[in-house]
Amino acid sequence: MYNLNKPQLNKKLKHFINYVIGPILFVWFSVSIYHQIINQKDFLKTWTNIQNNFSTQEWMYCGLVFLLMFVNWGLETRKWQILIKSIQEVKFLTAFKAVFSGQAFALNTINNLGEYVGRVLFLNDGNRLRAISLTMVGSMSQVIVTFVMGAVSLFLARVLFSEQGMGDGGLNAFWYNGLMFVLVTCTILLIMIYYSLSWVTKAVEKISFVKKYAFLIQKVEEFTHKELSKVLLYSLVRYAVFVIQYLILLHVFQVEANLLLLILMICIVFLILAIVPTIALTELGLRGQVSILMLGMVSTNTAGIVFTATAIWCINRAFPALAGSLFIIGVKLFKR
Repeated sequence: MYNLNKPQLNKKLKHFINYVIGPILFVWFSVSIYHQIINQKDFLKTWTNIQNNFSTQEWMYCGLVFLLMFVNWGLETRKWQILIKSIQEVKFLTAFKAVFSGQAFALNTINNLGEYVGRVLFLNDGNRLRAISLTMVGSMSQVIVTFVMGAVSLFLARVLFSEQGMGDGGLNAFWYNGLMFVLVTCTILLIMIYYSLSWVTKAVEKISFVKKYAFLIQKVEEFTHKELSKVLLYSLVRYAVFVIQYLILLHVFQVEANLLLLILMICIVFLILAIVPTIALTELGLRGQVSILMLGMVSTNTAGIVFTATAIWCINRAFPALAGSLFIIGVKLFKR
């Protein structure tokens, strides 16, 4: 017999995670980061140097990072247009608003799952559910790029650490080899599935309880290898924009290290953030902790690393989410 209390239990669990576990983890991360900053050697001197050197040029760099945010989400908008064109043609400005609105929903759900809901609100009623599976293809392409770049960065970082006599990067050979095996295997499987989406979709449709809802995923079958490669290219360019933003802000906050090592550590940070499940309140704290963990291996400027991670989150996540929440106000949830 169907349990009538189940939805209520799920609702209570969601509230517990969001309003109890979330704040606890946020406070824990925040206190931990605070202690790591104040315990940094010559912290006051570092903070004074950052303040004194924050000239007009530094503000221009920050402005550039902010402009790159629009480039980043503009690329994502174009990618989404390509993905959903088979069910509905959407103007760029409308798609851009949809992408920002997706961020407003994403900020309140585990691992950005609400992003799909925020986007499809801008589509016609009959296309909303069908657009979710198409949007997921775009997310999959971004994960593939993150995994590929993360695996390459892990390998190169290990080599560079050895060459420069910096140890093993915190991982012994056993754990490193195991991690690389799992990561490379998952990446290869993801790429194979990505370029076999037509076959995979048709196979899934044959499952008895899926047949009734097959129309929701049928459009995925129509993607050609050329279109999938184009979407993957957009994801790669977006990834490059993320890295450039990070490098600019690391320079602004005086985190100095070998450029190649900085790039590799940034890519590994992105990899970890893509793997670890997060909820809204903990994302900023986790981003700071992971950044300290990885970038702290090549720089002692903990404060600069945390400021960079915070600025990236505010520019790339908080601002789009705030703007998206305003766009949602003008959306008609049910047009018919």
